[in-house]
Amino acid sequence: MTFKNIFLLILIFGFSYLGFSQNNSYLDSLSVSISSLSKDNQVEQILNIPYDKAVGNIVVFEKLADRAILFSIKLEDSLKLAAAFEQKILALHFTSKNEEALQLSLRCIRIYEKYNKLIKVGKLYSDLGWKLKHRDFDKAFVYMQKGINIREKNKDSSNSLYASYDNFGVLHGMKKHWDSALYYHNKSLKYRKSIHDSVSIPFGYAHIANVYLNTQKFKLAEKYLDSSLYIREKRNDVYGVTDSKLYLGDLFFAKKEFEKAEKKFSEAFYLSSKYKYYPLKKYASEYLYKCNYSLKNYKKALKYNLIFNKLKDSVSNVETNSKIAELEIEYQSEKKEKEILKQRANIAEQSLTIQTRNYQVFGLIAFVIVLGFLGYLFYNQQKLINQQLKKDNELKEALTKIETQNRLQDQRLRISRDLHDNIGAQLTFIISSIDNLKYGFKLRDTLNSKLETISTFTTATIYELRDTIWAMNKNEITLDDLQSRISNFVDKANSVSDAITFEFKVEEKTQKYLILTSIEGMNVYRIIQESVNNALKYADASKIEVYINSSNNKLNVTILDNGKGFDLETLALGNGLNNIKKRALDIRAQVYIESSPGNGVSVKLEKKLNT
Repeated sequence: MTFKNIFLLILIFGFSYLGFSQNNSYLDSLSVSISSLSKDNQVEQILNIPYDKAVGNIVVFEKLADRAILFSIKLEDSLKLAAAFEQKILALHFTSKNEEALQLSLRCIRIYEKYNKLIKVGKLYSDLGWKLKHRDFDKAFVYMQKGINIREKNKDSSNSLYASYDNFGVLHGMKKHWDSALYYHNKSLKYRKSIHDSVSIPFGYAHIANVYLNTQKFKLAEKYLDSSLYIREKRNDVYGVTDSKLYLGDLFFAKKEFEKAEKKFSEAFYLSSKYKYYPLKKYASEYLYKCNYSLKNYKKALKYNLIFNKLKDSVSNVETNSKIAELEIEYQSEKKEKEILKQRANIAEQSLTIQTRNYQVFGLIAFVIVLGFLGYLFYNQQKLINQQLKKDNELKEALTKIETQNRLQDQRLRISRDLHDNIGAQLTFIISSIDNLKYGFKLRDTLNSKLETISTFTTATIYELRDTIWAMNKNEITLDDLQSRISNFVDKANSVSDAITFEFKVEEKTQKYLILTSIEGMNVYRIIQESVNNALKYADASKIEVYINSSNNKLNVTILDNGKGFDLETLALGNGLNNIKKRALDIRAQVYIESSPGNGVSVKLEKKLNT
């Protein structure tokens, strides 16, 4: 290496260190500058610390969060206390103190529920889902979805919601649902760009790059990762730079360029060690072990493998679930104990009042007054006990209902897995066997045609099976889910029929939070699919249009083609049109089919929405 190259390298590291030091000095300076302020003002300053400044020095940030918690307790301000808990949870997440973070998250949720801050409740559920993703993925996915649904129903339009959309995309990616992952990442990124959010835009780039990385589109992945790293270095975002270097390491590792990968993971390991980002350090150590093993650097591989095993979570999924349940029970027990102590304190105070009155009065009048007072006290106490019993029964009923829903969801997941793993595999085997027969033997044209028909039918059955599994995996289907599924179907139809123009529109004012049951969503999808297939097969159309909108509390779906049409009075309805009418009847919807020779076909579906 030349002297010039060495000098440039030192210069780059010098500027990086200077940038990272700014984050450290920001929190250190803040800690000193606010110490002369009132407790209330100090809490406000700590709650407004920007995310990128917070993660720049987790140790100092955690101390400031502790100060905010202490002062909020002294101020007896529950909402400020909950917000301070949120800052503490962020610090705990980056230092891998998972159990304490779980406990504080549940306490936060209870406080916000008490004050009916439902958007805050939704955010905490989303954050809880994000933090549990590597420990209990199924529960993480449920919490994330629950949090987003709560916030959408309460019309949350904050930047935080779009951060959760981005995180939800990551969870979809962990399930290898790449189309859904890309949908949520792009949805989040579009909003972040519109408000010029330079903190969050690099996260969006990195997550989109991860999708392309996992789908083997390496050039696109590298393009997005370079953009992400550039912005983060310009902002002196130490956590973001560490994150980007890990993603670049993943890219080179996937391309089997192990030396480049080892370099990026080493840089990330250094930064995560220095700034105490334990989850990132664990990830870096794992892949440093894998890179060095692939490069046959066994000594270094052993070193990083030992570090990784020390950092690795030792808590199993079962223990995590138990811990969450224990924390819920502890919270309820603590709440009841406080109520009992409060009641006892009230009784003691009232008894003291009675005793004082006994000293002041005597005779029968005093006895009657005391007796009446005790009777009134007993009545109020009994009333409180009855109210508490009623609340306990309502809580038990709610928990029973949730457990029942969870068991039903588990059953549906098991059935959909069985359909996919057994019937799907068998249908694929049939197609493979037919192809082997066709290409392995010289068959008559008629037999070859029959086999082709069977193969086509079996392939169509597989697609229908996948659609059924998609619907079974959901308790409810949003218009976003339906739009994504229909778009995929229209894209496939478009690729098969080059001569036909497809147009698919969802009216912008259509409410995105409108929800259908899985059965309703599946039938609406099948009606659209059947109508488009009929137009492809019989209409000789050059254009097919699909429109979705809502008005007067109704979901309206219209499918049009400009084909040859038919006479409704003279033409006997075939299986396709009969299926459309039957599916509409099953979901209590109205369907109208209009056509005449030379004027194409119009299929209109009206479905009253649940409120």
